Amino acid sequence: MTVVVMGRHSSTGVPADVGKVLAEAGLAVRHVTADGGGLPADLRDVQGLLVLSVPPSSPAAAEHALLREALAADVPVLALGTGTRLLTGTATVSGVAPSLTSTFTAASVSADPGCPVALTPASEADPLLAGIGSPPPDRLPAGDALPLPADAVVLATCAGHPEQAFRLGSGAWGVRFLAGAGVALGPWGERLLRRWAALVAARAEHTATRAFFTRRADDWEGRFAYQAPAYESAVARMRLRPGGLALDLGCGTGRAMPALRAQVGQAGRVLGIDVTPAMLASAARHGRTRHGRLLAADCNRLPLPRRSVDGIFSAGLLDHLPHPRTTLLEWARVSTSYAVLLLFHPSGRAERAARHHRPLDPDDLLAEHNLRPAMESTGWHLAEYEDAAGHFLARAERRD
Repeated sequence: MTVVVMGRHSSTGVPADVGKVLAEAGLAVRHVTADGGGLPADLRDVQGLLVLSVPPSSPAAAEHALLREALAADVPVLALGTGTRLLTGTATVSGVAPSLTSTFTAASVSADPGCPVALTPASEADPLLAGIGSPPPDRLPAGDALPLPADAVVLATCAGHPEQAFRLGSGAWGVRFLAGAGVALGPWGERLLRRWAALVAARAEHTATRAFFTRRADDWEGRFAYQAPAYESAVARMRLRPGGLALDLGCGTGRAMPALRAQVGQAGRVLGIDVTPAMLASAARHGRTRHGRLLAADCNRLPLPRRSVDGIFSAGLLDHLPHPRTTLLEWARVSTSYAVLLLFHPSGRAERAARHHRPLDPDDLLAEHNLRPAMESTGWHLAEYEDAAGHFLARAERRD
């Protein structure tokens, strides 16, 4: 797992206290020097961005481009001190629209001009700042104004200068009163950075997925439009009852949603669920909201009650997850006693192996001798299995 540390005023390296915290979290550091050396072209194999300051000699266009990609892919970002200007400027230029509404109001700022920086009520539910404790009184607030995007969530304020800490979307934070370079973090700053490093590590799997698919979201539908008939035929094999709830898990641009809607009818419900917001945005552009709702969520922690789902369609997802049995248990949790699960891919296992110039893997989860016991041990009965030249399909039924 790698964190890019960018924006320092010198080329001497990452501050010792910063490097120590990141190393303790198991994160490798890629340092960007003052002249822009070491700045990656994209976020491939990068799990987080730490912006310490904005040196005048830095290649602003390249830094903006990397941050723009991070905001779009929900890659964790932490900007400190003057680095917050680069973050907010990128959000404004890129047109990234955070999904959360600011809870800051003028009444939440103390009228005492000598008041220290204080956390807002919004910080109590923030993934980074919740329970972290009050900022130290010796940390002086940033005195210059910093316009924030309209939907920024203000997390720390002081009299006259409310924007001392904020969040953009669900994965980018700025802390203005904590200097990014040349000044020791101190105990509170180290605690904050340790929290952020742990968050980076915990989100690493999703970060890699989002970064990969965000780069491909715009042209995904066009590249694979020819597969639409195969998706329709696969969904037809589910034989769902009208009026039920059907999920397209790992939906991407939602190619299965029209066929799922046709099965459950207007009285039913269809949810397209994906972990990559850019894919869901592409699905919306291609009209998939006419067939159901789109939801950004983790397929291992579905925001759905027990026994509420009647059908699950999933294409090319299960065998790419790190703990597929855990995933199958979660899918069983939300499924009714008569639910159907259909795993699909528009090419067979042998075809995909040949495409990647490798032999068939006997440990492949989708091999029948592996998939059947995995299904049976997690509440599913594998009723149909086809690994053909032109497609892969496995139809399972829920078993209590």
